[in-house]
Amino acid sequence: MIDLGLSKLVMIGAVALIVIGPEKLPRVARTIGTLIGKAQRYVSDVKAEVSRSMELDELKKMKASVEGAAQEVSQSIQTNAAEFEKSWAEATNSASEGLPDGGSTLLETPPAYRHPKKNWRLKQGATPNWFKARAGVRTRALSGAARVARYRPTKFN
Repeated sequence: MIDLGLSKLVMIGAVALIVIGPEKLPRVARTIGTLIGKAQRYVSDVKAEVSRSMELDELKKMKASVEGAAQEVSQSIQTNAAEFEKSWAEATNSASEGLPDGGSTLLETPPAYRHPKKNWRLKQGATPNWFKARAGVRTRALSGAARVARYRPTKFN
């Protein structure tokens, strides 16, 4: 690579001052600085693109290895599941042969779970209904029309 020391830069500057002249030297220096900056940005962009492509290749290799491992695991799980099902079927058949009713009790499914309370979503108060009935507390809400119809006085003839 080019070794530019302070003495060489001073020499280049003196030659540029003589050749270009003091009037045009600042404008030429700005133009050269701009071009050098663009070149540096271009080089850094190329380096970033190369590093991105290298990382992408590494990621593709890693993805392929992970997919291969996943396929191996899924195949081993499938073979183990098939072996388990076969051994389970053998075990249930041999166990059901020894039962007096032919094994129907072993293979029956238990009844589905049912919550003990009938309407478990229904909000219930702490005061029992028998106490409310004895005390005369209303346990059901009536609409206005229903209340009027219920408590309307009867006509006497």
